[in-house]
Amino acid sequence: MERRKKETVAVGLAASTLALLGAGMASEQRRTAGGDLAMVPPTPDVEPEVDPFADIIPQEWDLPSDRNERVDFFIDFLKGERFEDMKEWLERIGKYGPMIREELSARDMPQDLLFLAIIESGLDPNAYSPADAAGIWQFIEPTGERYGLEVSEYVDERRDPVKATAAALTYLEELHDRFDSWFLAAASYNTGENRVGRIMEEVTGSERGSDENYWDISDRLPRETRDYVPLMIAAGHIAKDPGAHGFPELEFQDPLRFDVVSVPAGTPLSEVAEAAGASEEEVRDLNPHLVRGQTPPDREWDVRIPEGARTTFAANFGVETGPGSTEVTE
Repeated sequence: MERRKKETVAVGLAASTLALLGAGMASEQRRTAGGDLAMVPPTPDVEPEVDPFADIIPQEWDLPSDRNERVDFFIDFLKGERFEDMKEWLERIGKYGPMIREELSARDMPQDLLFLAIIESGLDPNAYSPADAAGIWQFIEPTGERYGLEVSEYVDERRDPVKATAAALTYLEELHDRFDSWFLAAASYNTGENRVGRIMEEVTGSERGSDENYWDISDRLPRETRDYVPLMIAAGHIAKDPGAHGFPELEFQDPLRFDVVSVPAGTPLSEVAEAAGASEEEVRDLNPHLVRGQTPPDREWDVRIPEGARTTFAANFGVETGPGSTEVTE
């Protein structure tokens, strides 16, 4: 399927989405049973329709999927006022979802944490927030550097979807080790672990708890964090069954695939693209972390080029190729 290219710079979406809601939404949660969709078996004569989402979106829940008043509010909000945004975010899952899910699987983490990235940034590596958070996982600079992401004049690895995903999942693993709950880890990712730990101690007598404790302490959290997990769950409900929520036709972006080549210090991406027989836009899209359109001036650098272009690049550029062909898929 042809990839839809959309170069948009967005603010941090969890913050911007929640800011649009105002203060009028009720704070009470009303838990209701989340019923499974009834599956009708195909007739023997009919080939079952292949679900194009099956290899992109986790179909089964591995986090609690409570349908309560706040979750339902956000489902309506995302498929209503933010319909066009949500459509774009869903289509972008085709590009970055397989890479994120592969990393989650390798760490034995819940696949549904993919939806945290959706509400953080809409899976946009160029997303930024007024608080100077950047990338798919919306790292602020100190936290990004704490988890090994370079932030400098020429490189901002918070915008590197591969490296930032590894850093974010390491951070979430550490938060889960502290709180023993993925919902509390998500809340801490948003508002800070010390704040969540303090509130948990005050309300439950212990930092460690369960996903249910998120709802117990939510009224004590800042508004953005109070609605953070409901928004994540709402995004998951829509993503797992987009047709039922008014998104019947989606054009998924192609999965992130690339080759890697090593180039000298200070090499413009335009030269890399020319040697690889690719457009500069393609190469920039694969390297959003090279924020000045060139490699750092003080060292060699591994640059991503379109998959299958290494031989052409080596013939035209005359340098050794890098670690090899990289296909980031599930």
